Amino acid sequence: MPLLYLLHLQTAALPKLVTRPEDVQYVSVLKATGLIEADLTPASDPAGKYQVARTATVTRITEDGIVEINKLLEAPRRNARTLQTARNIARRPSMA
Repeated sequence: MPLLYLLHLQTAALPKLVTRPEDVQYVSVLKATGLIEADLTPASDPAGKYQVARTATVTRITEDGIVEINKLLEAPRRNARTLQTARNIARRPSMA
């Protein structure tokens, strides 16, 4: 699903604030793999305990991210299904 979220980000206005926990996790994965640049809230509290990031701001899609998007869109058997899934993700109320 992170790659489908990447497809959604392709058409989103950046920078984009992300607050849904599931989407923040996608952003974290996409950032860790170098497909996007994003700022995530600190992963630890003042006491040093790990906390899951609650928000993220996606600032841009990297060149590697654009390559991945193109690969997804060029895959002939998955193309229609991938695009429809990305559209469904984009229609979720919290994606606005």
